[in-house]
Amino acid sequence: MSLKILRYPDSRLDQPCQPVQCFDEALGLFCDQLYNAMREAPGVGITAAHVGELRRVVVLDLPELGGRKTYVNPEILSLSEETMEHVEGSVCMPGMTETVTRPRMAVIRYQTLNGSVVEEEMRDFAAICMQHEIDQLDGKFWIHRLSRLKRERLLKKWQKVSRV
Repeated sequence: MSLKILRYPDSRLDQPCQPVQCFDEALGLFCDQLYNAMREAPGVGITAAHVGELRRVVVLDLPELGGRKTYVNPEILSLSEETMEHVEGSVCMPGMTETVTRPRMAVIRYQTLNGSVVEEEMRDFAAICMQHEIDQLDGKFWIHRLSRLKRERLLKKWQKVSRV
């Protein structure tokens, strides 16, 4: 069974996700399906919220992380004062991108698929991706990081494209 990615402005994208409590085989299978949905999109990161499951799960697939990695219940412990700009988008708004400024480094804590707790320092693109995905888990869609003008322009463009 393949998962269906929500399209913006689905109201579930504005809802905070709940922590995962059960670390079982079903969680691993769900994360495999989430990864497959992300690859099909295509994308480099996805959350359970992107497919309508309001659970705190992130899957990233980045060379700087050694490929596919799953983060359960991730949280940001600290962010650098130094920032960087990067072009962001979402699997829920295919083809829409805009430059976002975020902290260049993040220290995160998360759980693995077996429930072990890990702390990790992420830098540059990996840190940007993780902040983007944790925002989504908190119910903050990426376009809310844009200035009002940039957001309104992007939404007009999205309305034209998504009507097709």
